[in-house]
Amino acid sequence: MKLVVVIPLLILFLWYLSFSATRLDRLHHRVETSWANLDGLLQRRAAIALEIAHSEIVDPATSMILTSASHLAREASIESRSDAESGLTGALGLLLTDQPATGVEKDLLRELSELTDKIRVAIALHVDAVSRTIMVRKKLVFRIFRLAGRAPLPVKYEFEEDVI
Repeated sequence: MKLVVVIPLLILFLWYLSFSATRLDRLHHRVETSWANLDGLLQRRAAIALEIAHSEIVDPATSMILTSASHLAREASIESRSDAESGLTGALGLLLTDQPATGVEKDLLRELSELTDKIRVAIALHVDAVSRTIMVRKKLVFRIFRLAGRAPLPVKYEFEEDVI
């Protein structure tokens, strides 16, 4: 008689663990996808900054700073990524938009402005995905049964806290 009750409860509990592990896997996938999107946008921002640095709307000093910051942001390792992106944000802050610009430069500045808005949204999505994943991984059942497996804990980068 007890076996009739215990077996369905055990099956239900195993289903719950399987469902929870699948949910956590989807959350990790969401973090990876949001980071890939954000990384692509950041790479594009560095490329546009490099194009602006080589245009005629910036003075030579600003051009050198933008070029250096762009290259650092594009080539940064995981450990130095946050500093490089913050440096590029600061360098882009040096741009003066009240200077006369031709059609190509206006397009670059407009594209940079639109890209900055997209980056803000991508950062919000990535931070949300990381926060939800960390919150789920902190639950007792996920820690006891090691439902995360060997997946690394997702991280937030410092530059995501900056206002880009």
